[in-house]
Amino acid sequence: MKLHLFSPLRIYSIFRFLVTVFLLIKGKKRIFFIPPLAPEAFQKTINNLGVSFIKLAQVLATRSDFFPTPYLLELQKVHDAVAPMPEKDFKKVVHRALQGKRIDNFNHTPIASASIGQVHIGSIDGEKVAIKLKREGIKEKVKADIFILNSMLYFFRPLFSQSTKNSIETVIKEYSKMLFQEVSFNQERQNLKKFAATYSHCGIVFPRIYESYCNDDVLVMSFCEGFCFDDKRNIKKHNIDIDAIIKKLVNFYVEQMLINGYFHADPHPGNLLISKEGDLILLDYGMVKNIGSQTRLAIVELVKAANEKDYETYISASKRLGIIAYDANDASMAEFAQKMFEIFEDDSLDAKSMQTLAQDLLQSTKEMPFKLPQDAVYILRVSAIIEGLGTTYKENFNGIKDILPILKQNLTKALGAEKLTTTLKNELISLPITIKHIRNIINKVSEGSININIDKNQLEAISDKINDKNKSYAIAFALMVLGIFLLMLGYENFAIFVFAVGFLKVVFMK
Repeated sequence: MKLHLFSPLRIYSIFRFLVTVFLLIKGKKRIFFIPPLAPEAFQKTINNLGVSFIKLAQVLATRSDFFPTPYLLELQKVHDAVAPMPEKDFKKVVHRALQGKRIDNFNHTPIASASIGQVHIGSIDGEKVAIKLKREGIKEKVKADIFILNSMLYFFRPLFSQSTKNSIETVIKEYSKMLFQEVSFNQERQNLKKFAATYSHCGIVFPRIYESYCNDDVLVMSFCEGFCFDDKRNIKKHNIDIDAIIKKLVNFYVEQMLINGYFHADPHPGNLLISKEGDLILLDYGMVKNIGSQTRLAIVELVKAANEKDYETYISASKRLGIIAYDANDASMAEFAQKMFEIFEDDSLDAKSMQTLAQDLLQSTKEMPFKLPQDAVYILRVSAIIEGLGTTYKENFNGIKDILPILKQNLTKALGAEKLTTTLKNELISLPITIKHIRNIINKVSEGSININIDKNQLEAISDKINDKNKSYAIAFALMVLGIFLLMLGYENFAIFVFAVGFLKVVFMK
């Protein structure tokens, strides 16, 4: 790696970024006599650090439980628009990427320029195309940033509580994985091909790839004409039914996330276009995620429970998703969920008031046993973006009142209703065996020989507690041994103090 990627100034900026994140999460005023960056300075630091931290900030912006409102507002301002590549870098990339292949009417001025790549217009055989070029040296820069970030995070780990530590580590781990995929145009090309094939029936427009022109440095695709999703002026000018567009978008994401488990994880307004004819166009396939069947079923149960205001089932599903630790108190969690739902179902509140009340409530959850499993990182991000898009056109648009009814319509499909007959038939066939199993369970209970299977999340919670307890005992006994050693060396007073600390730690161990 190049040395300038590890400059002292950059390392210090990353350190200040992490210190600020830590202090905001823990609600502390300073650490090592260092205060957090002010909201505006935090946002500027992120933008100056570039792609790696811009992408991370976009994920962190969904965490109302981590950050106070002024910081959330600044995180939402973080932008991924940078100046085009210098002419020297541009020529170098074009030469390496196109390998002598000709593209007519190649406009050297990009129509869009972001931290990973920039997009140009050209034509092939008379058809307008979009040429997406990767920035020179971006992969090396991302690798260096991830290395510095993970190295520093290792030293910050002891400062976080167990549940918060897991959340932070999961965010960084998942974000690192996705970022490496984003800087691979070969991966993005495969994502686009699979996406277009999987969702060809959804009425969404996908760019067409020019395979022979593509490699890891360039993507050449058909140019899709349209205006951004939040372009209200053009929506009105072309008499487009935005309610129908929003419904199509939500239905599309229900199918992605609940039915197929394969979804586009970055549907911001610049990646969602609307044509003059009212077609929905989806661009940029660097962030594409898979969700396992067990996670999907838990989400379906979560949605169903939310729609029916069954808070106990809602908490149970949240635990299976790993969002709430298994040792959390169900009653207090259900009470929290009920309060949150009451806020979003209050028709007398506008969107801003709802958001303020929800964020105030989330501020009280800092010490609650919430976690953020890998699958949830981008599910939450996508949900926040979709809700933001809906709010652009509906002042009171929110996930409870506007999205849940659409999800409810799709629950049977998500659960596989087309296979219901087969499932019932199989259950009837297996009924005698099921009865036999029940009889065996009753016999084992009476004999005291029943085995219990523990869910992996439960096992993880138990393991964390055991590890914490073991560490505490190890530290306590180490202090006692150190005290004895110091006594042998003649440091009597200090030895007694160290031994006493270790002894008291064992006595009052919880």
